[in-house]
Amino acid sequence: MSGLGFTGVVRIAVVALLALAFLGAPAHATSRIKDLANIEGVRQNQLIGYGLVVGLNGTGDTLNNIPFTKQSLQAMLERMGVNIRGATIRTGNVAAVMVTGNLPAFATQGTRMDVTVSAMGDARSLQGGTLLVTPLLGADGNVYAVAQGSLAIGGFSAEGAAASVTKGVPTNGRIANGAIVEREIEFALNRMPNVRLALRNGDFTTAKRIAAAVNDFLGTKTAEPIDPSTVQLSIPAEFRGNVVALLTEIEQLQVEPDITAKIIIDERSGIIVMGRDVRVATVAVAQGNLTVSISESPQVSQPNPLSNGRTVMTPRTDVGVTENGNKLALVKNGVSLQELVDGLNGLGIGPRDLIGILQAIKAAGAIEADIEVM
Repeated sequence: MSGLGFTGVVRIAVVALLALAFLGAPAHATSRIKDLANIEGVRQNQLIGYGLVVGLNGTGDTLNNIPFTKQSLQAMLERMGVNIRGATIRTGNVAAVMVTGNLPAFATQGTRMDVTVSAMGDARSLQGGTLLVTPLLGADGNVYAVAQGSLAIGGFSAEGAAASVTKGVPTNGRIANGAIVEREIEFALNRMPNVRLALRNGDFTTAKRIAAAVNDFLGTKTAEPIDPSTVQLSIPAEFRGNVVALLTEIEQLQVEPDITAKIIIDERSGIIVMGRDVRVATVAVAQGNLTVSISESPQVSQPNPLSNGRTVMTPRTDVGVTENGNKLALVKNGVSLQELVDGLNGLGIGPRDLIGILQAIKAAGAIEADIEVM
């Protein structure tokens, strides 16, 4: 008769305990460093330009009302050898526009980028239009790209003699790959002795965890948090001249970010967003609504036919007051976010009243979170 023996039983018991430990351990959400921080210097650059859109079906600018469109049209035609100075121009097929786009990081000459075209004057629609050659300038005044092409409009506008319909914004369009990069921005990433990681959401704890993860991976202390939003990384000797290879390895490391307990309130739309670490001390909450309704139903008294009386209007006002109040509810100390939401929803209140309740709880000093009103 064969059996596992005492040693085999002990091994099975240890494996079972480890399995229970993993099942009972809380799950922590981790993110890649790539999703938490940017490489300082690796960024886009905003470009802007002024141009003309032609080929519109009578939906362009009114030249008599928009002088800059008329001046731009005259200047363009003069460059083409057409002199129209002093002539009367009547066309609705041209619109002055602003062209914007983002120059990608490390974009080389000849690569293409998307641009957005927006009307400046009183054009009704840019549908069917073509953007003429438009230089795109950076903040330093230099031309970095040139845009041209046919517009793709997300909206439309149609009108008749007595009615019109508009969907979306027909005075804004986009040209995919509509600009060609003409000037490169020099940035020698591979020759940098130090690289700085810029956190998207600055936090002391998250910055320290990122530095610890990088140091554990490299086996040496090369990363150091400078402030809540910056982690400085000294390039090790084996990665000198090949910073890209180092960053490729580092950005895949997993880190658990720390989140500040915060409540975001948008009073205009009634949107409320709460962080997971929001805690509430023991507090009692009650909410009530007072509704006052006033209705006017005047009565008219008319005289009999062929009489000398006159029509008299008698006012009649009905006033009603209704108060809908909920009972006092107790929120216990240290409740979690889920328990807080369930308790407040149990009061049967809407987002507008919930905003007032959260602000009142904060004023009472019973909520452990920052409230930010947008």
